[in-house]
Amino acid sequence: MCYARVLIKARCLKALTSKIILSCEHGGNRIPPEYRYLFNKAARTLDTHRGLDIGALAVATALAQRLDVPLTFAQTSRLLVDLNRSPHHPRLFSEFTRACDRKTRMNILQEYYHPYRNKLEQKIQNAVTKQYSVLHLSIHSFTPRLGTKVRHADIGLLYDPSRTEEKIFCKRLQTLLNESSELVTRLNYPYRGNADGLTTWFRKKFQPDDYAGIEIEINQKLIAGSTNARGKLAGLICSSIRTAIETSNT
Repeated sequence: MCYARVLIKARCLKALTSKIILSCEHGGNRIPPEYRYLFNKAARTLDTHRGLDIGALAVATALAQRLDVPLTFAQTSRLLVDLNRSPHHPRLFSEFTRACDRKTRMNILQEYYHPYRNKLEQKIQNAVTKQYSVLHLSIHSFTPRLGTKVRHADIGLLYDPSRTEEKIFCKRLQTLLNESSELVTRLNYPYRGNADGLTTWFRKKFQPDDYAGIEIEINQKLIAGSTNARGKLAGLICSSIRTAIETSNT
């Protein structure tokens, strides 16, 4: 291996060991009282994968405990406003809120959207200011079937292929997860890691040396009902993350 590649690899792996920031953007399906009138016909929808990432918050909470790091999370429904969309994305608001007058939409952004994203961004900025490199793990879940399409994976690791440190970490984590279980872990599946999202937004604000953003997507069939299954999966992911970080230093 040439000297330049050694330097690049050493820099990238060091960046993954400094500070973990954990988040869960779609942790619940709560609608604040002042906006419930918008969802009079949406009760069933709120309880589906469209209303929240089913099981994601339970896994994220268990991961936070095992990794001994704080968790930033939201429990308002993504159907009120999607915290994982950029401000000008056409699906920032759902069909239940998109037709609201501008004042109502601006109030929703001011009360729920901006505070969450600003809080998380400030945590990252504080770490970077203190000369840490951040590994941001954003925990999500996906429905086993979307329309007629069956998702053929148990865990998805989403990253930006152009960011070497993210690619190195995800490939290592994929190997560890696949070797230590019968679960199928795929890269940039069921979504592209560089598509619109919170980690993509932060990549525009922070340099690769300072920030690596990984979305961990979990198939809801694994975590929808069983507390034991969620705990076991969180333990597997946690141990694999720890090993991936530890081997980054060897």
